[in-house]
Amino acid sequence: MTRHDGGGPGVPRARRSAPHAARHHVLLSAILAVIVGLSAAIYIGVDAGDGGRGGQDTLASSRTGSRSAAAAATGVWVGSWAAAPVGGEPLTEPDGTAGRTVRNVVHTSVGGTSARITLSNLYGTSPLTVTAVTLAVAAGDDSPAADPGTLRRLTFGGRPTVSVPAGGQAVSDAVPLAVPRDTDVLVSLYTPTSAGPVTFHHRAQQTSYVADGEHTGDVTGAPYTGQVTYWRYLTALDVLSDEADGTVVAFGDSITDGATSTPGTNRRWPDVLADRLRASLADGDDDTPRYGVVNVGISGNRVLTDGLGRPADNPSGLNRFDRDVLGRPNVKVVVIDLGVNDILRSRTTADPDAVLDGLRALVRRAHAHGIRAVGTTLLPFHGHRGYTDAREDVRRQINSAIRSGSVYDTVVDVDRAMHDPYDPRRLRSEYDSGDHLHPSDRGYRKMAQLITWGHLRGAGRAEL
Repeated sequence: MTRHDGGGPGVPRARRSAPHAARHHVLLSAILAVIVGLSAAIYIGVDAGDGGRGGQDTLASSRTGSRSAAAAATGVWVGSWAAAPVGGEPLTEPDGTAGRTVRNVVHTSVGGTSARITLSNLYGTSPLTVTAVTLAVAAGDDSPAADPGTLRRLTFGGRPTVSVPAGGQAVSDAVPLAVPRDTDVLVSLYTPTSAGPVTFHHRAQQTSYVADGEHTGDVTGAPYTGQVTYWRYLTALDVLSDEADGTVVAFGDSITDGATSTPGTNRRWPDVLADRLRASLADGDDDTPRYGVVNVGISGNRVLTDGLGRPADNPSGLNRFDRDVLGRPNVKVVVIDLGVNDILRSRTTADPDAVLDGLRALVRRAHAHGIRAVGTTLLPFHGHRGYTDAREDVRRQINSAIRSGSVYDTVVDVDRAMHDPYDPRRLRSEYDSGDHLHPSDRGYRKMAQLITWGHLRGAGRAEL
C-alpha cells in the first residue's frame, strides 16, 4: 500500500517513494513476462475464411476453438485426407440433410497431434447452417462407432456453430488430438435446416453413415442406421504432423479417384503410394520423402472442359487446380494423371495439342508455387465402348509428347509398364478391372509401385 504520511522524520517523500516505484516496476515486468510466456504457448488459430492453406503452416503449438491453451506441439500442417467437391447430390435440393447427422468416414495417410477440417457448400443455394461438428478416431474398420476417448467437438472461429455461405467453404479451428496414420476417422455434422443441394463427392469407394436427429456426440454408432457411398460437405482433413514435411496431391480423373477399386479397402493408387511411403520410413530409409498423400481425383474429369451447371459440376482440371491443389497445405508435389476423358468424351476427334497445352498450363501454375509436377502417361483403353482407332492415335500422340519431357518435370510411364505386350492398345489382363479402361486393385497397386522416391524428390524442371 502507498503511504501518504510522508514517511518517518527527516526522510524526503520522494526518496521514500522510490523503492515503491521500483517494486511496481518489478511487478509489472513479472506480469509482462507471464503474458509473453503464455502467448508463446498459444498459436493463433486458423481463420475460417482461408484456413491458412497453401502457405508454410509451421506452428509451435495448438489451441482449441475456445482459445484455451493446449499442450505444446511441433510440426507442419499437411494434408492427411482430401476429396474434391464434384456437384450437388441428386434429389437433395428440397431438403438437403436437414434434421440429420452425417458421419463421414475418411482414411488418414499420415498422423498428427492436432487436426482441422474443411466443409464446403459449393453447390448449395443458401447458407449451410451447421450447429455441431465432431471428429473422432473410428473404433474399427467400416464402423460408425467411435473410440470414446478421441471424440472432439470442433469450432469455427471459437464458435460451435458455423454458417457456410452458398458457394463457399469454412475451415475449422485446430483441435488437439492424436490422429493415427493409416486409420479411419469419423467427421460428424448436424444441419437443422436445408441449404439446398448437398455438396458431395459421389465416388467415395467408402461407406459413410446417416442418423436422424442430432447425434454428433454419439460413440456407439447405434443411431447411424442409414448408409451412403458418398462424402458429404467434407473436403479436407489436415493434421499438424511431426512425421511429414509436406503434401503430395494426386490430381486426376476416375483412375485417380479409384473407380473399380474394392470399396472400403483403400486400394486406390494414392492409398497404395501412402502405404509405401509409411512402410519405407518404418524401415528406416532416410531417402524416403516425408509426405502426406491426398486424393483429389474426380471421375469423368477433363483437362479442358467443365461439366454442366453453374457452378459447374465436375469442373475442368484447369478450373479446379487452384482450389484442389494450390489450396492444400504445404504442397510439395502434384502427380497429374489426366487427359483420357478429353479423348473419350469429345464428340469429334480431340486435339492433342490443346490437351497438351492444358497440361503444360497446370505445370506452369504448379511451378509458380514451387511445386514439383510429376505426370503419368495415359493408359490404353482398347475394348472399352468408347474406343476408336482415331482416339487411340490421339492417346499415342499425347503420350509421345509426355515421354519427350516437354510436359512434366518427370514422367511415370504407366502405359509402357501396364499395356498388353502383344497389343499395346489394351491393358494387360491382370491390371484390367474388366471394363478395359480402369485398373483392377492389382493395376492400381502397380501404378503406385511405379512412382519412385526420385520422382517425388528430384529437382529437374520441364522446359515448357
